This record gives sequence, structure tokens and C-alpha cells, in this order.
Amino acid sequence: MSYAVIRTGGKQYRVTQGELLRVESLPGELGSDITFSDVLLTSAEGAVHIGTPLVPGASVTARVVEHGKEKKIIVFKKKRRKGYRRKHGHRQHFTAVQVKSINLGG
Repeated sequence: MSYAVIRTGGKQYRVTQGELLRVESLPGELGSDITFSDVLLTSAEGAVHIGTPLVPGASVTARVVEHGKEKKIIVFKKKRRKGYRRKHGHRQHFTAVQVKSINLGG
């Protein structure tokens, strides 16, 4: 089973072919293809290639499946005995992609 470790949105993800993945919001229409060129590691048939920092020529192609917002999180700050309370909500945007292929490069 081949897999790759990619970097997008300041995070790293381990991906395999056919996997559905939620990443930070990316530009692109539904059904369009996105190529991730920041590949940090690839593995195929037991051979692991580690980049320094990137694997040359490697890329991961994925199709945009959905754009949306995550569940709301509540940020609550309080300082005891001071009457200080702040409540703030946040919903992070995401893009769901399905990995089509992993190009291992040279």
C-alpha cells in the first residue's frame, strides 16, 4: 500500500489513494482537481523516500468534493473575582478532498 505525507494549511496529513480528507479551506470549484506539491515523504512497496525537506518530483492529486464549515467551538475567557468574562464563537472553513493519485516522482 502506497502512501504519502503532504503539507497544506500549516498541517501535515498522511494520505492514501481514494481517501477522503478535510483540509483548511482551499480555492477551487466543486469537482475540480488540486495538486499538492509539498510532499514530505512517500512510501510504495516498502520503499520509503524522505524529502529534505520535500521529495523531488512527487505530487498528490485530489478532487474537491465539498466546501463547508466545521462545528462551532466556544472560546470562553474568565478571570476569577474580577468580573471579567468574554465569550466568542468560531467556525473554521474547510475543503473536503478525495485523493485520486499519488505520483512518487523520480
